Amino acid sequence: MLAEWESRDLHKKAFDMTYSWSLWDKMKDATTNNKGISGLVEYMAHHESTFPSGGYRMTFTDNHDKNSWEGNQYSNFGKGLETCMVLCTMVNGMPLVYSGQEAGLDRSLKFFDKDDIVWKDHPNAALYTQLFALKHKNHALWNGAFGGTMVRIYNDKMDKIISFSREKDNDKVIPILNFSNEEVTVKLDSKYEKGTYKDLFSGQEYLLKGDDILTLQPWGYLILVK
Repeated sequence: MLAEWESRDLHKKAFDMTYSWSLWDKMKDATTNNKGISGLVEYMAHHESTFPSGGYRMTFTDNHDKNSWEGNQYSNFGKGLETCMVLCTMVNGMPLVYSGQEAGLDRSLKFFDKDDIVWKDHPNAALYTQLFALKHKNHALWNGAFGGTMVRIYNDKMDKIISFSREKDNDKVIPILNFSNEEVTVKLDSKYEKGTYKDLFSGQEYLLKGDDILTLQPWGYLILVK
């Protein structure tokens, strides 16, 4: 059962899932509000320290309220939209795809009246397809207690780069996301993540040895999978 509200206590007796409104707010702060990533880091830490492990959080970059009253996915997240779409699938929770997002919806839909969506091929569909295929097969990304906890990986660009790992049943995922409009070369404190991984999107192999140096394009991301 889903509550259109955000409170950990709702999971105690009644609800299986709640809306993750605060993640949306922190992603907007990190992108078009230019407030940096501290709010996102705080969100993830708060989730792991206080949220019930069996509770599901609905993560999203758009939904019926946000789209109708606060703008569309592009106006809200700008060039950081794809980065936020990826983050919504990597953090603990169940990502929502709102009507038309996969077709590149770039306007607000009417809330109370019929408003047809123009369905067309769009890169968003391919991105969601890859992300959700990984989420289905990789146990680290499963929901609630069935998935892996988010463990922060420290780096030397903590004001721009979010890096963490999730691991479950011999599956492991390491998302590394650049929440800035600059190319960033980052050193990961990856001594506990040693091993060979493959990036979800490029298929390139990465051997992590500890203190690994990577370069990410503006708003770029790597999803290292094992």
